[in-house]
Amino acid sequence: MNTVVEDDSHPSITAMTRRIQRLTLHLLPLPPLQPSLLPQLNLPTCSSKANKLEVDKVTISTYMRGKNREIQDQIYDFFNSRPDLQNPVEISMKEHRDLCMRQLIALVREAKIKPFRYVVEDPAKYFAITEAVGGIDISLGIKLGVQFSLWGGSVLNLGTEKHRVKYFDGIDNLDYPGCFAMTELHHGSNVQGLQTTATFDPITDEFIIDTPNDGAIKWWIGNAAVHGKFATVFAKLLLPTHDSKGVSDMGVHSFIVSIRDLKTHQTLPGIEIHDCGHKVGLNGVDNGALRFHSVRIPRDNLLNRFGDVSRDGKYTSSLPTINQRFAAMLGELVGGRVGLAYTSVGFLKVSVTIAVRYSLIRQQFGPPKQPEVSILDYQSQQHKLMPMLASSYAFHFATQYLVEKYAEMKKMHDDQLVADVHALSAGLKSYVTSYTAKSLSTCREACGGHGYAAVNRFGSLRNDHDIFQTFEGDNTVLLQQVAGDLLKQYKDKFQGGPLSVTWSYLRESMNTYFSQPNPVTTRWESTDHLRDPKFQLDAFRYRTSRLLHTVAARLRKHTKTLGSFGAWNRCLNHLLTLAESHIESVILAKFIEAVENCPDASSRAALKLVCDLYALDRICNDIGTFRNVDYVAPNKAKAIHKLTEYLSFQVRNIAGELVDAFDIPPLVTRAPIAMKSEAYAQYTHIVGF
Repeated sequence: MNTVVEDDSHPSITAMTRRIQRLTLHLLPLPPLQPSLLPQLNLPTCSSKANKLEVDKVTISTYMRGKNREIQDQIYDFFNSRPDLQNPVEISMKEHRDLCMRQLIALVREAKIKPFRYVVEDPAKYFAITEAVGGIDISLGIKLGVQFSLWGGSVLNLGTEKHRVKYFDGIDNLDYPGCFAMTELHHGSNVQGLQTTATFDPITDEFIIDTPNDGAIKWWIGNAAVHGKFATVFAKLLLPTHDSKGVSDMGVHSFIVSIRDLKTHQTLPGIEIHDCGHKVGLNGVDNGALRFHSVRIPRDNLLNRFGDVSRDGKYTSSLPTINQRFAAMLGELVGGRVGLAYTSVGFLKVSVTIAVRYSLIRQQFGPPKQPEVSILDYQSQQHKLMPMLASSYAFHFATQYLVEKYAEMKKMHDDQLVADVHALSAGLKSYVTSYTAKSLSTCREACGGHGYAAVNRFGSLRNDHDIFQTFEGDNTVLLQQVAGDLLKQYKDKFQGGPLSVTWSYLRESMNTYFSQPNPVTTRWESTDHLRDPKFQLDAFRYRTSRLLHTVAARLRKHTKTLGSFGAWNRCLNHLLTLAESHIESVILAKFIEAVENCPDASSRAALKLVCDLYALDRICNDIGTFRNVDYVAPNKAKAIHKLTEYLSFQVRNIAGELVDAFDIPPLVTRAPIAMKSEAYAQYTHIVGF
């Protein structure tokens, strides 16, 4: 094929000759590559360790785990010294529940770890404790969360000083095990639709808690079936009136209700408790159903931070509307979502660690008459696992940022910060848990038949994590909250209002969106450009701005004919995509920030490599969106795909060090195939050889 020399002084000729060359490539076959050309083209060969970065896993681990490493190691050491508190592979539901309670009591009373003290004072330490405890057994982590974050957190966050004085010590030392009774048989996500009632009786100065129908039975209530003695019950507060209605509905409030006798543990009169039974996972948590038959409680049992009832039945609140009180109440309960996002990353780290370590030691096939190669040397295995490993790091720094913002919110009580954390926690909880759920199955498949053995953990990890996509807010509903907040920010942008911290990028990127993509930069394909954090972040944010602008236009159009509800439903998939795009932008921004702030040069280089893979893999997966709006030209799309494959190869070369940097102890991984040495010997020993 003749080579055409391009004339740089005539751009039109240059473009024409380039186009002719590309068309020619489609018509004529390429000559076979010469071995001497391979290094020039950066085509990696199996097992090559060329250009491998030097990684100090201890330095990276120290940078990631931070100041709460000590208390986590204290928890690991305690359970490692107590074989009687470690989970067997096979265990019945009853045994698992009993073990879970014994583990929690031992943690608090013997190890002297007091999580409740950190729920408000130091949330970062509290979440570090839940991460470590969840590594021992996620059922234990959830049970701990129900006791201290949900039941205890509702008393601290929704009650006042009188409730703290009365209940704090009993919750802290587990004398008062409790429940969080919000979800009903007919209502989960729609909390304002709850049907349980709390009617004030001014004669006796009591509230009467009632379950008016089967749909109002409190359902899936953790700690209720076996161990709980108290419950924070969410119910409509009804006040008697002297008009034709007879009562006034003041909206959903929360009430402390005793459900079992403190000494005998017998169910109290008017309380009906049933066991929800065996679940897909988390069978160490005793979920139950509660029905109330005219149960009377003192007026003081109303958690009255946002609304109170006087002795004569008068209602007072600093917030004038039901919706404002409801929003304030839910805003104080956002810690559950923060915890689930944070804990889900722990699941992802464990599963990726098991899959990567197994893929490094497992050898299958190879060149003729040569040793078999590690299955992680296969591009297909790298494609499955390396972006997932990169995501583990990305999610770690994003959820770490979320915890920091949540802790700041608990101290400052700034309304704008509360709204920001509420939307950010909804988005990260949804995005991270959905990604982790899919990744657990991918890791199982990546480990072949051995991944199917219960002892190698993927089955229990997958089953225990599955509910993370539903509780503390269904993921689809949470993404809609994010989309709704984005639309509000979009409206504020055009009205000149302030944008909250997480959304501040919209002002600049929306302006960029309104100007068409630069036809020159859309074609740039150099490695330096594609690995430039500015290009990566600009691409993510441009996509979000485009989705936001187009969905806003569609909603305006459809609202005219379908109404607001119908228009929202017509655009729902578009809205969900918008929310996910925004969350991916936040995750990448926090990852880039973490790379830049890393003080050690070699660790920074390793994290930069992982960050580049995360960013370009996401762009590659959604390349159609960028191509449709000409943000990325065909040649650039191809270059991104090639570079993503090469970065996966480079990350593969340090994959062992990167999972080691998670610093997950064997007590947590537990899978024989995750042993760094003698994995097969461990495996065969467990089977009985």
